[in-house]
Amino acid sequence: MKADVSAIPSPCVSVCRMDAASGWCEGCLRTIDEIAAWSVLDDLHKRAVWKLLPQRREALAAMKGQLP
Repeated sequence: MKADVSAIPSPCVSVCRMDAASGWCEGCLRTIDEIAAWSVLDDLHKRAVWKLLPQRREALAAMKGQLP
């Protein structure tokens, strides 16, 4: 059976470290619940998580005093 090429990829970048203040992984910017559920989420929910990531990246950078 062929792999589904339209599957939504995981945003994981193998930097698995949770930021205590935000509750997001510093690598992929997902919550622990999003990470744990990723393999069973449907594409609609995966896209919704992906859509949040740019805002989270900016927010995390601001919390750490870094420019986006």
